[in-house]
Order: sequence, then C-alpha cells, then structure tokens
Amino acid sequence: MPESWIDISQPLRTGMVCWPGDPPTRLRRVQDLAAGDSCTLTAIEMCAHAGTHLDAPAHHLPGGRGIDEMPVDVGIGPARIIAIADTKAITAEELARHAIRRGERLLFKTANSARPATTDVFFEDFVHITADAARFLARRKVRLVGVDALSVGAFAGDGGEVHRELLGAGVWLLEGLDLSRVAPGPVRLVCLPLRIPGADGAPARAVVRPMGRRGTAGGRGNRPES
Repeated sequence: MPESWIDISQPLRTGMVCWPGDPPTRLRRVQDLAAGDSCTLTAIEMCAHAGTHLDAPAHHLPGGRGIDEMPVDVGIGPARIIAIADTKAITAEELARHAIRRGERLLFKTANSARPATTDVFFEDFVHITADAARFLARRKVRLVGVDALSVGAFAGDGGEVHRELLGAGVWLLEGLDLSRVAPGPVRLVCLPLRIPGADGAPARAVVRPMGRRGTAGGRGNRPES
C-alpha cells in the first residue's frame, strides 16, 4: 500500500515569520457568518516570498521569466529528499557524495527542520546553499531545488549570487519548506505556485508521498523526469 501524502508547506497565518524588511503576512476576516453577515470572507495581505513559495528567474535576473512561465511539470514528479549533515551550510563537497543527476528535483533537509515550523523568530544563521554548491547544482542541471529555509542563499554575503547561479541555470527554487515530518529518500512531489503573471515568485502548496524501493513507485523513484 502506498504511503500517505505529507504536507510540507507552511500554514499561512497573521504574524508568521518573514524575511526581514518584507511586508508582513496578515489575514483579516472582513465578513463573518458568526457576526450575521451573509457569508464568511477573508482578505489576505502578504509578500510573494512569504512562507512556502517558489522563486522565478525574474526575482534576481533582469528580464527573467515570471512565475506564470514555470512549466507545470517542474513541480510534479519524482523527487529526492537529501539529509544534509553540515549544520552550517549546504556545500559542494557534501553534495558530491549524493550522485546528483541531471533533471532531478532535490529537497534538502537540514538542521533548519529541527526548529519549530511555526516560530515567529527569524534565525539569521539558517543552513543555506553556498555559492560553490550552487555552481555544482547548476552544472548538474537539476530541475528544482527546495530548502527548509526562507532562502536558498545566506542571510548576508553571497545569497544573491546563489540565486543568480541557480536561476540563471534554469533551476526553479522552492523555499520555506517544512520537512520535519519527512524522512530522506525518494518521494513523489506535487507543488504548484499561484499563477501571477510576471511575478518574481508566488506562494505554493507542496505535498510529498514517500516512495518505496521496490515496485512501480520504488525502483524508478529517483529517476529524473524531463
């Protein structure tokens, strides 16, 4: 029997942690059945990069594609969750040990996942992808990279370079994942961003289903899809 689907996206809520300087997330009930209104209605105010979201090339590349131009199948198909041992950064040296192949969808589970997913505290020392690791992934021509932090790049330093290296190589970026309940290994991923024409990013809902090592969902679980 196949494993159940696991939601790896963060719940949107008022006051949730966001990147310093970004507009805060706010959910506001503008109508309510309990107050005698004809229906319940909620207004949402948020940054496109709040919570679980996808980055488009337009986020860091002049003239880059918007999030509405992301092929639908980028976020749907076999993926691999890789446990990162380094508690400071995702390095090229560590990635080289994982036989990463062209076209893979990779989700990196780091020490970030040990922190509460619903915390309102922004940790500047989150585990991030280094510039060397970004170049390594770009050379491997992976299709999608996901991280359990609000950014693939560091809070200070080469964070912009990391984005440019990956986005410039055609790698779509999935940030703000909650991987605390998922074990490393092959999974089936379903993740789609909101369709916002020309946007530099968009909120996304992401779910995974662990795949066994045998049978239809297993032996082919790590094979990249084009």
